[in-house]
Amino acid sequence: MEANLRWLALTAIAPLAWGANYYVTREFLPADRPLWGAALRALPAGLVLLALSRRRPRGAWWWRSAVLGLLNTAAFFVLLYTASQLLATSVAATVMAASPLAMLLTAWALAGQRPARAHLAGALVGLGGVALTLLGGSGPVRPAGLFASAAAMLVSSVGYVLAARWREGADPLAATSWQLTCGGLVLLPAAALVEGPPPTPSVPVLLAFGYTTLVATALAFALWFAGLRHLPAGSVGLLGLLNPLAGVLLGVAVAGEKPGLRQTLGLALVLASVLLGRPRPPARVAPPATTPAHPPSRARC
Repeated sequence: MEANLRWLALTAIAPLAWGANYYVTREFLPADRPLWGAALRALPAGLVLLALSRRRPRGAWWWRSAVLGLLNTAAFFVLLYTASQLLATSVAATVMAASPLAMLLTAWALAGQRPARAHLAGALVGLGGVALTLLGGSGPVRPAGLFASAAAMLVSSVGYVLAARWREGADPLAATSWQLTCGGLVLLPAAALVEGPPPTPSVPVLLAFGYTTLVATALAFALWFAGLRHLPAGSVGLLGLLNPLAGVLLGVAVAGEKPGLRQTLGLALVLASVLLGRPRPPARVAPPATTPAHPPSRARC
């Protein structure tokens, strides 16, 4: 149980870093360059992890890395960047908060992992908490943005379940480096052809890409995929609710926003959902009663 709690704490760093990345991307990175933004996020992070792991794919991991790179890196990063352009942050984060439910159902369909009642309840409670925290007063909702956000959620759910299912033959650090590098190599020529030269570098942009690449991608994805190997998919999926939670807390700390009663109640529901979906210790089974070889004789009256 202590090991599960330790992995929960480490895995939780990933959605917290991703939640902060909303603010970094919106404030410091060019909003009209989704392909370059995704490529410069993925490829350097993949190369850093590849240098640390010092392992190349072998056997089936060549095509597995390509599949996971397309899902978890190329498609997901571009769709998420696009959704952030077309939707208010609150709406995009609320749509992505449905990812625990999508992850549970995808794990059930692809890997035969029947969701536990606690995980389903936690996903529903968390989704309600995020909606209560973020919805309202966010302006018009564009259908294209909703489609991009929902597609990012579904693509990442399939990719994460496949990553959890394909465990043998590679450690989490190496597997993460392969899919990030593969996705970045796909994005790089696409960005050059579609969007032209890369964004003009400046100190704020370089610092923002440094955070996005090293913290929100290299570190966060390594911890996330390691958590998928050590924890149930339902528990890891519920930790994803910390993503929009981090965005709200960062708004309070940086922008001076003051949450009202509705936002406070929503944050409490999100935290409750994570606790509800945490791994339970296995039930202790009482040892079978032993029957004496020679039962004591009953005294005669």
